[in-house]
Amino acid sequence: MKEYKYKINGNSYKVTIGNIEDNIAHVEVNGTHYKVEMEKQPKPAAKPVTVRPMPNAPTAPTQVVKPAAPSTGKFLTYREIPWGEVYFKQFQGRCLFRLAFGFGGKLDAFREIMERVGAQAISSGDVGYELEFMKGLFVRLILWAGDDEFPPSAQILFSDNFPAAFTQGEDMAVVGDVTIDMLKALAAK
Repeated sequence: MKEYKYKINGNSYKVTIGNIEDNIAHVEVNGTHYKVEMEKQPKPAAKPVTVRPMPNAPTAPTQVVKPAAPSTGKFLTYREIPWGEVYFKQFQGRCLFRLAFGFGGKLDAFREIMERVGAQAISSGDVGYELEFMKGLFVRLILWAGDDEFPPSAQILFSDNFPAAFTQGEDMAVVGDVTIDMLKALAAK
């Protein structure tokens, strides 16, 4: 039951909409009951449905995602992507610091995980790898170990075709976030 109060040409109206059955609405205006016939039946309210996965159920075929443009082989920092400068502080905390402090003191574990997922070693930082995030979209994860004077640090580079596939800086932060989540999950195994 919904109740509304209106003022039309200085006159106050209290309208209560009660039950709706088929295309008839039970309405009360200032205490007088009316049956209002509607032209169309109202759409039934959507009910939430709980879906539980079935064990051993066949999975849907995966869709192959093609990048919007081929890469030229160059890699971009987060700041170089559209809107990257605006969202950089969040990316730094959400991705760069998590990567640096999660693996900067565990370079051997990082190497082992990256080899397990089929990433290619690159000669950058103390340890660096290139990983195909999606078909034709590559991410480079680079780590520098900390020491007595400096904390560990990290850099994440994106192939130059990423901005064509992920048009918002926030979307590319999710790429870094998801990649680090995967690495941390594999480190726990």
